[in-house]
Amino acid sequence: MKIAVLYICTGKYDIFWKGFYQTSEKYFLTNHEKHYFVFTDSTSISDDHSRIHKIHQVSLGWPYNTLMRFKFFQSIENELKEFDYIYFFNSNMRFLSNVGEEVFPSEEEDGLLAVLHPGYFNKTEKDFPYERSKRSLACIRKGEGKHYYMGGFNGGIAKDFLNLINKLSQNIETDLSNNIIAVWHDESHLNAYLLNKKNRILSPAYGFGEGWPLPFEPKIIVLDKNKFGGHHFLRETPPQKTGIVRKVKRWLYQKVKGN
Repeated sequence: MKIAVLYICTGKYDIFWKGFYQTSEKYFLTNHEKHYFVFTDSTSISDDHSRIHKIHQVSLGWPYNTLMRFKFFQSIENELKEFDYIYFFNSNMRFLSNVGEEVFPSEEEDGLLAVLHPGYFNKTEKDFPYERSKRSLACIRKGEGKHYYMGGFNGGIAKDFLNLINKLSQNIETDLSNNIIAVWHDESHLNAYLLNKKNRILSPAYGFGEGWPLPFEPKIIVLDKNKFGGHHFLRETPPQKTGIVRKVKRWLYQKVKGN
């Protein structure tokens, strides 16, 4: 199979590329042909390998670097049509052990793969941080939804994932035109899109927060950004704009521990 890996590392996030690439080559779908599409403005990332394709992307700042990811992906839609499967990974992810064909969803699963969010895998709908505003196209009404998916790892059969990319890009553009940004940006829109899909669902072992007390053997770890300067440094935003994010993450961590 031909596999497309989508990866964004604008600004200071290029610090994560080398570790991601090396562990992906070692552990991810090693029996298949992988091509990396790296959206970046970094001059330190080399594209002299035939399977690494750099797409110049300037940093849009927070939260647009994450919110507009589907728009980025649309820019190479024709290239992506040549692949069998497409997967997106957050920049600060690392593979720890073999990840194989369990990531291949079937047509019966609507051709899409999603990973349970490590903070909500054992929670119920009332705890999920869905977008609740009816003004947003990411809205999920109270009483709906069985799962909350992380935005950092998703993918699927190329044609089905391209449908997701195009629809979510359109929905986000519509929200922005109405001066709306969903509560958790692209992740909110992803959850709304997958709400009534069947989906291949993977456990938080495939999105294991570094240092989190989770009852899974980690296969893919999400590195703690505080060890790399923190959100403020990486996003190049004033500290006061990221303070609420830190508070939410501390609260979420306590919830996971059961405190």
